[in-house]
Amino acid sequence: MVLHSVILLSAFAYATYGNEIKPTKTEEFADEDSSVKLSCSYSSAYALHWYRQYPGSAPEFIVLISDGAKEAQESNVDSRFTTKFTTVDKQNHVDLEISSASISDSALYYCAMEPTVTGNTRTLYKNLTHSMTSHISNPYICYS
Repeated sequence: MVLHSVILLSAFAYATYGNEIKPTKTEEFADEDSSVKLSCSYSSAYALHWYRQYPGSAPEFIVLISDGAKEAQESNVDSRFTTKFTTVDKQNHVDLEISSASISDSALYYCAMEPTVTGNTRTLYKNLTHSMTSHISNPYICYS
């Protein structure tokens, strides 16, 4: 029997001083024990953040990667998670790769330009110091 991980991805799409980040696909599928790559495109950023959120739980910080690194970073949450910056067709991307995907990886994943871990999005929006529009857009939705 082939089991699929349910991988959801969304991004806080920011328009801060012309910078924007958004998922590159609307859905992604992964077989158990395979690798899956989630990717977000962005215009410009010094650092990008990845988060994971299980149903009914607050978002969990996975990893921060700085643009200066330009190479894979290991997550403090799970060594199977790596991130890297890539450029495809002159578009910047930040990728999160999950090796040996499992059913327990089924969650909503966020890529963001700003620290956004909070269980209260009203507080998140209220405390933003820059003039920006922030919303969740184009989630990856996969079904087993």
